[in-house]
Amino acid sequence: MRYFLIFQHAVFVVALLAMPWAGAEPSKAPSQQRLYPNEQPITFTTMDGQTTDAFSGFISVPENRNNATSRIIKVHYVRFPATTRESTTPIIYLAGGPGGSGINTAKYPNFRFPLFMAMREFGDVIALDQRGTGLSDDMPECRSRQHLEGTTEQTEAEVTRLYRAAALECADFWAQHGIDIKGYNTLESAHDLNDLREHLNAPQMTLWGISYGSHLAFAAMKAYPEKIQQVVIASAEGLDQTVKLPARTDAYFARLQAAINTQEKARELYPDIVTMMHSVHEKLAKEPLPVTYENDSGKRTLLFQKQHLQFLAAGMISDPHRGVPLLLHLYRTLDRENVAAQTNLLSDVLKRGYFDDTQISFRAMPMAMDIASGISQERLQLVKDQSKTSLLGLSLNFPMPQMNEAIPELTLGDDFRVNPTSAIPTLLLTGTLDGRTYPEGQLEATSGLSRLTHVTVVNAGHNLFMRSPKVTEVIRSFLASEVVSETEIVIDLPDFARW
Repeated sequence: MRYFLIFQHAVFVVALLAMPWAGAEPSKAPSQQRLYPNEQPITFTTMDGQTTDAFSGFISVPENRNNATSRIIKVHYVRFPATTRESTTPIIYLAGGPGGSGINTAKYPNFRFPLFMAMREFGDVIALDQRGTGLSDDMPECRSRQHLEGTTEQTEAEVTRLYRAAALECADFWAQHGIDIKGYNTLESAHDLNDLREHLNAPQMTLWGISYGSHLAFAAMKAYPEKIQQVVIASAEGLDQTVKLPARTDAYFARLQAAINTQEKARELYPDIVTMMHSVHEKLAKEPLPVTYENDSGKRTLLFQKQHLQFLAAGMISDPHRGVPLLLHLYRTLDRENVAAQTNLLSDVLKRGYFDDTQISFRAMPMAMDIASGISQERLQLVKDQSKTSLLGLSLNFPMPQMNEAIPELTLGDDFRVNPTSAIPTLLLTGTLDGRTYPEGQLEATSGLSRLTHVTVVNAGHNLFMRSPKVTEVIRSFLASEVVSETEIVIDLPDFARW
């Protein structure tokens, strides 16, 4: 589920920061640094007060390159200058989502800022706000006339109908504001990357991305194979993997059970999570729970249904260190405790606002990007067949595939969804407990890369860059064109018995 829940773009806090890299020379003072067009020196400040000299800039690009009269939009970035005096290749960070801000990623407290700084040994590091994100988003949010029903039962079919109607309504809304929604697709963003490379007067660029950022990197590898020097990706999402296979979600829970079984207390609490989850889903399908809770938005009542729990689970399984212990506790409470205990816990969870807004709304870029990347008919049929028995059904990527081809003119088609075949040196980092982009899918997405270096981070989830200093060391070795001898990095599991 990409933008229904707060979880998708929430930032988990980690205490472990990257180790500094040796060998980098001090960068020049800002006044001595080269300025590219549309740039100005800034003091970049993170949300936790760290500062560094940087440059804020933008490029101007057509909103839709297939429209000769397209409006011109600005794609913003922050450039952290290289710490080496040699001429180097710029490293462009590609945020996930779609819809994440690369600039904000560098700002988040206790997150990836140390990695942005460390990678400057190999070139200018660019925190990019892709078209339609962050500073590059000049489009109003669309709040449709469609509403979800919070106090009565609502079927999946009805929810799908409402979302598709809202998508068409929002397409008209943006058109009335002079926005060409057909310009918001991954291929246009790949063209933006090449324009940015030319703006920086660089013969080649290095791409560094995670999740949807890898999806964009794959598209760029196909469109501009000669212009990319290296690629570093984590938690990869293939060009035909906007919608994940439900059966692989079930395989994830089998891996999670194996991890739980390594902890005595957790194993006693959760001896069979699959059976427990099916049991809770059946109960909620027969008798949804009315829950009243209060937060800053006021007092609310929600008829908590099976699909609500599946949506929560889809967001919480992304990283084992973040949401999984609470999710397990929630399922166990709904399975074994009395109604009072169930509603008390649900009230505490729901007050975080996951289902407060019943009016269906969209940001243009995330909605359009997902519909444009879409899903092949063969894969769609497989997803539908698997979802009938899968634990989380179609909830993982909601509202896809429910909105597939809801705006037909957006789709990029099957040719776009073919995996890249490339000899570009690529580093892939995969977490064994990634609950969003599954290991099997990541290997499929990179199967055509003949110079692939694959490192598995055992026990890591989706957001794995800062889970161990060894991840930083591996990236450093790869960018230095050294042999990466580490094929596996092991990190500690969270205590699944403590939520």
